[in-house]
This record gives sequence, C-alpha cells and structure tokens, in this order.
Amino acid sequence: MDMPVPDAAILARKGRIVARLRALLPADAVIDDAAEVRVYECDALSAYRCPPMAAVLPRTTAEVSAVLRVCWEEGVPVVPRGSGTSLAGGALPTADCVILGVARMNAVLEADYQNRFVRVQSGRTNLSVTGAVEAEGFFYAPDPSSQLACAIAGNIAMNSGGAHCLKYGVTTNNLLGVTLVQMDGTVLEIGGPWADAGGLDVLGVVCGSEGQLGVVTEATLRILPKPEGARPVLIGFASNEVAGACVADIIKAGVLPVAIEFMDRMLIRVCEDFAQAGYPDCEALLIIEVEGSDAEIDEQLALITAIAARHDPVAVIEAEDEAQARRIWLGRKSAFSAIGKISDYMCLDGTIPVSSLPHVLRRIGEMSVEFGLAVGNVFHAGDGNMHPLILYDANKPGDLETCERFGAEVLKLCVEVGGCLTGEHGVGIEKRDLMGVQFAPEDIEAQLRVKDVFDPKWLLNPAKVFPLAVTSDRRAA
Repeated sequence: MDMPVPDAAILARKGRIVARLRALLPADAVIDDAAEVRVYECDALSAYRCPPMAAVLPRTTAEVSAVLRVCWEEGVPVVPRGSGTSLAGGALPTADCVILGVARMNAVLEADYQNRFVRVQSGRTNLSVTGAVEAEGFFYAPDPSSQLACAIAGNIAMNSGGAHCLKYGVTTNNLLGVTLVQMDGTVLEIGGPWADAGGLDVLGVVCGSEGQLGVVTEATLRILPKPEGARPVLIGFASNEVAGACVADIIKAGVLPVAIEFMDRMLIRVCEDFAQAGYPDCEALLIIEVEGSDAEIDEQLALITAIAARHDPVAVIEAEDEAQARRIWLGRKSAFSAIGKISDYMCLDGTIPVSSLPHVLRRIGEMSVEFGLAVGNVFHAGDGNMHPLILYDANKPGDLETCERFGAEVLKLCVEVGGCLTGEHGVGIEKRDLMGVQFAPEDIEAQLRVKDVFDPKWLLNPAKVFPLAVTSDRRAA
C-alpha cells in the first residue's frame, strides 16, 4: 500500500518541533523515542506499519488546540488516533507525522437523563458510555464488535454501527453535537443536545469524515431507556444463500428486529469454540434479537420463525435465559478475535441492499475458489453491512497481495449491486484506491473542496480516503 514520501525538511526540524510540543504538554504526554513510538506504528490493519515522528497524548481540548496550532505553523501532518482499532488503516502514520491520541481524554462531562443525552470526552470507550448511564436505566445504542476497546472519537470518524443498529441506527443517528478543533487550533462547537441546528448540517459532514476535517475532543450522545426485555433466537440453514434469502424476506415483511446477524460455518465453529454459546451445527446461522415485553417478544418471534420456516431451517433455538443470551452475543462479538486464533485475515466492510444478499454470498464463495483463499462471513445482515474475512498467510510471499486483489473484487461487487465501499469501518487506506469505483471524478472533487475549507493546508490525515494521485497537488501546496 503506497504512502507519501516523508518530508525530509520536517524530519530535519524534529528536535525543534518536539521541543515546542513539550513546552505545551506534561512530560509524559510527548513521545519521540524511536522504540516508544513503535506502539503507534499501525492500527488494527496491522499488515501496514510505519512509526510516526512523534506522538502526543493531550488531556483537554485546550491542549489539543495548542498542539494543532504548533503543527499547523510547522507544516507537520497530524494523524488523529482514538484507540487504534481501525480496520481500514485510518490511524496509520507516516514517518513525518505527529500522532494525536485522545485516549487520555475519557471523562464523562455531563449526563442529563431527563433530556436523554450524555456529554463525554472523545477518548472514552464505546462500552463505557453505557457503563456510565446504565445504573439510571439508560444505554448508548451503537455497539461495534470492538466496543470494549474502541473510542467514541473513532466511532464518530468512521460512523460506526454494530449489531443492534438495525433498529437504533449508527453513530450519526445517535450523535447530537461535537467539539471540533480545526488544524489551526480553532475550536468549534457544532450541534448540541436540544434540537437540530439550523443552517448547514455540519455535524453530518463531520461524522464519518475520518479525521480529515478536525479533531473531535468532546461528543454529545443520545442515550435511550433500556428495553423492558430482549431475547435472541438462533436459526440455522443449509446454505449461505438460503440464510440471505430469509433475511431479505424478514425485512420485506416489515418486521424490525433489534438485530439480525449472520455467521457461516467457519465462524460458527470458531466462535462456538470460544464462547460455548450453543450454536447449532449448520452451514449458515442467523442471530435474530427482538425486544419489548414478553408478549411483544413472543409475537415478534412467532412472525420471524414463521417466515424462516418457509426456508426449511435446520435449527431454531431460542435463548432459554439471560446467561445463554450473553453467551450468544459474546460469541458474535468475539468473531474477529476468534478467527485471528487460526489465521491471518483481512476484514472487509462493504454494504449492499438486503435483497442482494443471496447473490453476493454466492459470488464471494465463487471468488474464494478463484483466488485460492478461504473466506469466512460474519456481518450485520439486517442492514446489509458485509464483513467478509479473507484468510491468508502473512509469511507466504504473494499471499497478502492476492488477499488485497480478492478484497477489491468483493468491494467492487458491493458497488455493482447498488451498495457502497464501507458501512462502518471507513475508507482509510484500505479502500482509498477504490473510491473511483463508487464516485465519479466530479463527486470526488466536491468532497476534496469540503476538506479544502476545513483544512486548507491538507495536514490532517492527508494520505487517507482519497487516491494519492488525486490529492498530490493539494498535499504539496
């Protein structure tokens, strides 16, 4: 994966730049030792690595503003970093950049249960947002599989979703406002807890912008009352295509479960070994959860199982109690780490119309044979957010390159059937060179002009999202 050639002039000024940063922050908040910065050389797309020139770990919006102002004056690229869980290389450094990590910015600043919002610093982890409000009977809906570790900053950058976002929406549907620091240090307050702001939807532009427009230091998030109850059901099928057809029929029938998750045989096996969830032995498995009162749950599950019956399921298993329900979700949310125990893999993130699930699953199986690499499927089936896991051997010459070509063809297929390149992982560097598959040149130019407004020097995460050939003149200006 190509990255820009480091700027020798910036590297030559490293001593001065680091000294200016040390004058702004506590001694332990600036890291420039060659061994210590290796901690930040990659994110969860670990096939690509490059140690940064330095890393800074501010604790306040004021410190972030001061750091960005120095980097703006010095012409130093800045790569924002939450928890480093990006699967698209969104936080991959360059050798001449400063990593700006928000992990130490993790406080709850305000919780308003009457108006149903919480304001947090952006380094707070996703799951701990719910942890902060659950004693009052509330929760934060977006729940990526990495929610134990991923930061709200990264969730906003990539517009993260999760298993339960079929009903509750992704980050943008639950984000009310942000504090954004621009590259020159200007602090902007965008949105807020009370109502939709008038004028341009700047908050909608910031959410999903992958650290290209500014650094989010605080976020106001919508919180919701916990449902009265919830119950998952496991429905097994004889093939991936049949399971995909069942999902399409459930959505077509107007039934709205809180989650519909898909796992194929490979993932069923490794996740069952990990969580002992009681998954059935089958080719494809749907985890469908509904919520409400006991009567509502029973009615919804009756409708869903009736639809599934038309597809000849090989197993239908309702969770017997809360403990089994927790094991079912533990297995699903552990899928990425569980598959990592048996192989190197690359996780994709295309999104497709639900009606195209059977066709796309069949083609992925055919591509697996064509490229000679195994693939496991686990994804948010209810909203068509695909996560094929392509297995390869990092120690075998050529395997990574074959994996990349395979992945590119899968993502092209997603666009071909009316979907898009990403649902929640972002473009980063992984899909950067595929942007022309989804967008015409004039569409990309319109996006570049938005970045021009927020970051005219092109210093924030400048090597991400857009093909390098398209942005070379802007980055060199």
